[in-house]
Amino acid sequence: MTSVMSDVHAGVESKSITFENVVSGHTSARRCWSRGKHARHRRGRVPRVHVAFVAPDRAAVKAFFDAAVPAGAEVLHGPRVWPEYHPGYYGAFVDPDGNNVEAVCHRAT
Repeated sequence: MTSVMSDVHAGVESKSITFENVVSGHTSARRCWSRGKHARHRRGRVPRVHVAFVAPDRAAVKAFFDAAVPAGAEVLHGPRVWPEYHPGYYGAFVDPDGNNVEAVCHRAT
């Protein structure tokens, strides 16, 4: 399994997880979208960050979105093609805790 995110720092704890663990249920969605002690960092005290997970396919982007929303993440943009980035860019964006978290697939289909 390939790690697609490692040691992201924005004034909160360091995390290293794989995309596959998030969407397969091996890492709880609550762990990724935790509002607990990190809620105090929302809006202004810590700079917003954008973290993108590279997904293996479009179904994985949808699975990411479908796991994040029920876990409490705010919907920024649902899964769709973003041709302004490039023709194969398919992504979804959520805000779990004041930050922009994205799953993206760069495949055309």
